[in-house]
Amino acid sequence: MNREEALKHVKENIKNKNLLKHMYATEAVMMGLAKRFGEDINQWGIAGLVHDIDYDTTADDPERHSLVGGDMLKNLGYDEEIVHAVKAHNEVHGLERKSLMDKALFCTDPLTGLIVASALISPEKKLYAIDTQFIINRFHEKTFAKGANREQIKACSHIGLTLEEFIGIGLEAMRQINVVLGL
Repeated sequence: MNREEALKHVKENIKNKNLLKHMYATEAVMMGLAKRFGEDINQWGIAGLVHDIDYDTTADDPERHSLVGGDMLKNLGYDEEIVHAVKAHNEVHGLERKSLMDKALFCTDPLTGLIVASALISPEKKLYAIDTQFIINRFHEKTFAKGANREQIKACSHIGLTLEEFIGIGLEAMRQINVVLGL
């Protein structure tokens, strides 16, 4: 599967522009992590891009979210490693995150929201206006960006990264697509 095909599948299933931006951000961070670990950048990027492909139809049913998406991807011919990573990124299912890609997608998903929320409270509302420490400070504020699951983000330790390293990679990756994200 190539990115062009994956993007076509995403756009056929997702209409919410903010959700699309989240998926692009997740793709970028996953590519940054793949580069860091010497993994397949294309495959990891696609996993990030398609991870919420079913969200428009399962948003009100977390018990089905990601299982439906994984099945959609399997039927479309995606690699089994991507299918499993997508299914396992929703902790509701209790699926074991076995591969490095599984674990990376799990902790990356909420990180993008934390980074976006951090950028939006800066006066410039831009990713270049914030740094890793600024995001770490927001991370420790319990009332800030409550939807960004801190425990899930801290699971970056399962891929051998400190919180500071993980946030730094995420911020840099998202800065690379700041125009697409509008930040």
